[in-house]
Amino acid sequence: MSKRPIVYFGDPVLVTATAPITTFDRHTDALVRDLLDTVDAPGHAGVAATQIGVGLRAFGYNVEGRIGYVLNPEIAELSEESQDGHEGCLSVPGLWYPTKRAMHAVVTGVDKRNDPVTVRGSGLMARCLQHETDHLDGMLYLDRLERDTRRAAMREVRQSAWFLRDTPTEPTPPKLPSAFGGLS
Repeated sequence: MSKRPIVYFGDPVLVTATAPITTFDRHTDALVRDLLDTVDAPGHAGVAATQIGVGLRAFGYNVEGRIGYVLNPEIAELSEESQDGHEGCLSVPGLWYPTKRAMHAVVTGVDKRNDPVTVRGSGLMARCLQHETDHLDGMLYLDRLERDTRRAAMREVRQSAWFLRDTPTEPTPPKLPSAFGGLS
């Protein structure tokens, strides 16, 4: 298929919980190809189906050489140990804010043949798994920010060149230290 355009903050699909995938056919194969092609772009560590305008429970990831996807993902385990770090989102381009996440995460789901899949990760991978699953639950990382930080973030969102544009164009990913990754 192809790299799909990213949906930006303000689109209702981003704040709507997704439907589970119940049919595993050529449409599912096409969605997986689109997710993998889209997440393969520079600066993309993960992309949820909602971010390409699809209200189904699926995401692709590309973190530190690990590339894959999960259909119908659910967080199965989060460590009590947490990590602090800046997080960004392809749907909120160019803005990065400190976001607390679990240091280790496990996501379970299925592949395109409906066979069970488990993805485990620490650090950036754990952050990605949590971030993408949040998208599928209709939540953006901005919703997890501390109150004052969220208020400042929303002010920056409203002032962004991409916010509520009729014909959004995907901006160039910001240059950030590799430790921040390129979460979607």
